[in-house]
Amino acid sequence: MAHGQTAPGILAGRLSSEEIETNFSDLHPPYAPHEAAVAADRCYFCHDAPCVTACPTDIDIPLFIRQIQGGNPEGAAETILSQNILGGMCARVCPTETLCEEVCVREVAEGKPVEIGRLQRFATDVLMETGEHPFSRAQETGKRVAVVGAGPAGLACAHRLAMLGHQVTIYDANPKPGGLNEYGIAAYKATNDFAQAEVEWLLKIGGISVECNEALGKGLTLDGLREDFDAVFLAVGLAGVNALRAQGEDKPGVHHAVDFISEVRQADDLLKHPVGRHVVVIGGGMTAIDAAVKSKLLGAEHVTVAYRRGASAMGASKFEQDLATSKGVKLMFNVQPKQVHGEDAATEIELEYTASVDGALQGTGESVRLPADQVLKAIGQRLEGVPDALHLIGDKIAVIGAGRTSVEGVWAGGDCAAGGEDLTVTAVAEGRDAAMDIDEVLRA
Repeated sequence: MAHGQTAPGILAGRLSSEEIETNFSDLHPPYAPHEAAVAADRCYFCHDAPCVTACPTDIDIPLFIRQIQGGNPEGAAETILSQNILGGMCARVCPTETLCEEVCVREVAEGKPVEIGRLQRFATDVLMETGEHPFSRAQETGKRVAVVGAGPAGLACAHRLAMLGHQVTIYDANPKPGGLNEYGIAAYKATNDFAQAEVEWLLKIGGISVECNEALGKGLTLDGLREDFDAVFLAVGLAGVNALRAQGEDKPGVHHAVDFISEVRQADDLLKHPVGRHVVVIGGGMTAIDAAVKSKLLGAEHVTVAYRRGASAMGASKFEQDLATSKGVKLMFNVQPKQVHGEDAATEIELEYTASVDGALQGTGESVRLPADQVLKAIGQRLEGVPDALHLIGDKIAVIGAGRTSVEGVWAGGDCAAGGEDLTVTAVAEGRDAAMDIDEVLRA
């Protein structure tokens, strides 16, 4: 029986099963074949297409759209997947509105781009539903490569290495492979356990084994991997969570947003998943927006995202900000957490207003209190458990070229490596490119 949205505390069952099912249905329903054909007809098939330049994985977008137009979605999928083996997930979660679609000639001229992301999903879904894998392995090289981390970068690296004839072992700290695709993506963006289906499909290339519940410092050492394998690729992500640096952040009711997202993703029954009546999310990136929207969809009455800078500085795109507000989430800007109040658990959060003074962000001394029985911290993550031998830039692994680290025979990519944007599609590109570089070194 539902407790209702106005019940105090962190409770399950705030909405009916019908409401939960509706709320967590596909954010962007897939195209039917005739819809895909109509959408493909809008493409100008530009020479030197700006959308290709804007794609981190350099997919030949005009070609795959022309293949869809010509009634060959399987061929379109192969064009996509040859550059981005996780093209199905990227079609669902990529911020296409700020990448390929933002520079689409139709967008520039008319304000309505070709829906490249949905067309990419259509093509890759058609191919995956056949159960076939369009790529085959090259002749065995006899070389063995360890990939630490089964997220987008690790999976992309492993697949390309396997295609090139190497034997790959993937190690991951979690019970299931997939990384952020499995544990960190909002449930309404990747429904029907798509992340695991994509991993299973990817592994059909052969030559890849997966060992879960294994991590650096917990059963694995970099020295041991270097001794046992011909090369090592690190795609360990960012496991640590930054502190809120506000009084009372250790009170019950204060949680990490990444953990909240993961728990919702892994929940067997969302009707039984608890959420607060008044939820405040601290942060301004995609994790903050995903956590806030999920809270609202689970039945929280009031959800607020509190960000210390202005809207234009948010890591979350304008599309994601608009999505949040369309679901009833309130966005507050230029506020930072000062104190979490409550005796036995969080009941309120005090936020201090901020201002930029000589380019530096400072508190103004003026504050406001909001009811908050659940506070979710989405203020960034940090690298943990990396061997001292690896040089860092800031708090990430320093790399040159296609992911070469300071340690011979060790490459890195994805969120743990310095330089790239923290996007699934960027991680895929880094994993793929590192694999090509590893292959070149191993064949030298």
